[in-house]
Amino acid sequence: MTDKKKMTRTQEYEFYSDDENQEPQGAGRRRKAKLTEMVPVRLSEETIEDIRKRADADDRSVSGWIRRAVERELKRDAG
Repeated sequence: MTDKKKMTRTQEYEFYSDDENQEPQGAGRRRKAKLTEMVPVRLSEETIEDIRKRADADDRSVSGWIRRAVERELKRDAG
């Protein structure tokens, strides 16, 4: 099996286009709370690439990484 952290997006696409590589691994994970609304946000290519690198380093999706960053910032401002 290929190490996902070292694959490019094209390699990931090719890897997961094979049905054999679409079997779930390990126990499923459920979100703690239901997300209620999608909010479109435009970011520069440089910012998106930085977010992708940080999300990969944290083993999170880009969306999950952004949600966590926003939640931390809101908590920081509140306290």
